[in-house]
Amino acid sequence: MYNKDVKKAAYSLLSRREHSAKELKEKLVLREYQVADIEPVLSALAEQDIQSDLRFGESLLRTRLTKGYGWSYICAELKQKGLASDIIAQVEQTQSIDWFEQAKNAYQKRFPDPKIYDQKDKAKRIRFLQYRGFDFEQISAALNLD
Repeated sequence: MYNKDVKKAAYSLLSRREHSAKELKEKLVLREYQVADIEPVLSALAEQDIQSDLRFGESLLRTRLTKGYGWSYICAELKQKGLASDIIAQVEQTQSIDWFEQAKNAYQKRFPDPKIYDQKDKAKRIRFLQYRGFDFEQISAALNLD
């Protein structure tokens, strides 16, 4: 059997938003529950599909897409949140996203004036898109460098 207080706290956290198993465990540890009490609760939540790393990954992907991030950034964040590489691959396959269009939209939102004035300005624009998680091909297409 498992600790009802841990279960209640986990339900409370999951009622607000999706959490990865790692994230949920960390938050429960911060609330000073014992790891021995947390593990069975997390297993039960995963078995009942109340907590799902795949669902969490898809939710995070949608959120980051609306904020204009690229796959590299999103993938790094998913890894940091404790998702396994096979789940990250599933998250990527469930979505059909035109990353070139995503890069172009993020670029146009940040830089409404498409005119690049000098090398310093060009470097600034490239750094912005790199930080956002786009690869060089996507950045080149967004800046019309080809």
